[in-house]
Amino acid sequence: MTRRPSVILLAGSMFLCGLVIGAGFVSGPLDESVLAAPGGIATESDGQVSGGASLIECSRQLARIAATTTPSVVHIRSERVEGKRRIEETGSGVIVRLQSAPGTYIVTNSHVIRNAPYNQIHIRTAGGLVLNPKRVVEDLQTDLAVMEIAESDVPAARWGNSDLAEIGNIVLAMGSPFGLSQSVTLGIISAKGRRDLEFDPRRRVLNQDFIQTDAAINPGNSGGPLIDLRGRVIGINTAIASSSGGNEGIGFSIPCNLVRRVVEHLVKHGRVRRAYLGVSLDYEFDMDVAVRLGLDRIRGTRVIAVHRGTPAYNAPLRHDDVILTFQDIAIIDQGHLINLVSLADVDSRVSLQVLRDGRQIRIEVVLTERPEPQVSQVAPERAGDSARIRARRSGDMQ
Repeated sequence: MTRRPSVILLAGSMFLCGLVIGAGFVSGPLDESVLAAPGGIATESDGQVSGGASLIECSRQLARIAATTTPSVVHIRSERVEGKRRIEETGSGVIVRLQSAPGTYIVTNSHVIRNAPYNQIHIRTAGGLVLNPKRVVEDLQTDLAVMEIAESDVPAARWGNSDLAEIGNIVLAMGSPFGLSQSVTLGIISAKGRRDLEFDPRRRVLNQDFIQTDAAINPGNSGGPLIDLRGRVIGINTAIASSSGGNEGIGFSIPCNLVRRVVEHLVKHGRVRRAYLGVSLDYEFDMDVAVRLGLDRIRGTRVIAVHRGTPAYNAPLRHDDVILTFQDIAIIDQGHLINLVSLADVDSRVSLQVLRDGRQIRIEVVLTERPEPQVSQVAPERAGDSARIRARRSGDMQ
């Protein structure tokens, strides 16, 4: 039986009291003029191949991207006290600016700075400045945090569009693996829409729509950017799947479009306002159930309970309804629906296509804000704690 790798958060974690030291953008094609650089692979008069000009130009292009983006990538070290333990975390971040709010901000992962006092969060820029944040806002449901800094004379990265990133696009991962700041690695987008990753039984990420990449990322890369060939941020690196604790070619980044929405909410509201339906979904929806309900294949997601007084109850949705589309977007699975619903505008009216009693019908639902508490907010004992990749439990209200 094949052993599944663990999902590991990428912050470096150290117990400083003599305890254990543990690990714990629009993406576009490369310019054809680069691939077809003048000279190509040339042949000398003696018949020997001597060119490689196109590879050299590709290398120079990658160097230009790294040189442009690296100044906006920061190294982060935070310290916190848990009981009698003093714990240090190391990670990465990226400097950004927002259209909706003035100021300079750094985006990172929540687990890099979780529970650390502001004066114990040390941000080191590529230019050697060491800063402390003047404001920190976190969102546990996406494992994202945004820090406002007083320094304005620092370069900010440019945002890309993760929806347009394609599998196979070349990307660069930047950050501070094992504390080695300003590191750059190269790879491709291996997959998109990775969901149902569980990092720790006590700490679950609600919004999951990860970009998978084989660009080498390791503990300490958490919060660093994933960069496309136009030098734009298309993701925030957050985790790896690994059986050894180090890079094995499977890394996960939060898509920048999700990051931007969360960051805008955090800066404006101090939290993320999330919509919800008020249903429990079937995480074991299989072919036998799909056929019983009148489907020729598994698609959409099945409702197993509708909670009283919720948007779904008022619509109404029913037990055994299969939600096929949300705002005309075909639903792939329950995680896909959860992501779409929770990031929709609160108080908006949305349209669902539902399979009920063998017939497809359209239902409109007015979404309201998800009540608190949303999910467990207990942080893992240390960054680097791992858990299986598996689905959430059936019965959770979404």
